[in-house]
Formats: sequence, structure tokens, C-alpha cells
Amino acid sequence: MIGKWIRPFFIVAALYDGILGLVFLFAWAAVYRHFGVTPPNHPGYVVFPALLLLIFASMFIRIARNPVTNRDLIWYGVALKVAYSGTAFWYYLTDNIPTMSLPFAWADLAFLVLFVIAWNSLKPAPAR
Repeated sequence: MIGKWIRPFFIVAALYDGILGLVFLFAWAAVYRHFGVTPPNHPGYVVFPALLLLIFASMFIRIARNPVTNRDLIWYGVALKVAYSGTAFWYYLTDNIPTMSLPFAWADLAFLVLFVIAWNSLKPAPAR
């Protein structure tokens, strides 16, 4: 039996990444302006990661639909969250990344931990 929290949690993960993906796909320049961050020299540097967030959001919906069957996909979510939070924290500590990135890094770190907990709680029972 899966924990009752797993399906809703992956829907929240899908909404989080999906909404961020849409915001950075369609309004990235306004976000950069709002936070006083110098935009990249080409929109592709923001649009491509925004599209990746939408792809991951669809994967999280798939996990939410059937967490046991799609348990193996959770590690891709873990990898995404390690990649973003690890990169953001590393550059914050070593190279002064804009603080705009930090709330997202903390959120991704929390998602990462909960993804690992979900993956562990979905382990199949040992064969007898």
C-alpha cells in the first residue's frame, strides 16, 4: 500500500515545476526585471530550461497517476532537483549568484528529500 501523501505530493511537484516553466517560458524578462537581474544575452538560455520544467511536470503527473508502476521515474526528479539546487547553492557560495535563485533552490532541496522518501516508501515488499 502506498502512502496517501504520495499522489497529491507529485501533483504539487507537477504544479510547481509546471507553473515555473510557464512563467519562465512566457514572462521570463519580466521576472528578471522584477528581481533586478541582468537577463542572459539570448532568450534560449531561459526558454530551454523552462521547457524542461514542463517536461518534468508531465513526468510528475505520470508518477502521481501510478506511483508504484512509475517508481523508477522518481530518480529523474531527484536528479533534476540535485542539478538545480546543487548548482544554485554552489554558485551562491562561490560566485555570488543572484538571490532570485535561492528560494527555488531551497524548494528543490525540499522536493529532493521528499522524492527520496517517496521512492523508499514505494519499495516492493521482499519476496518470501
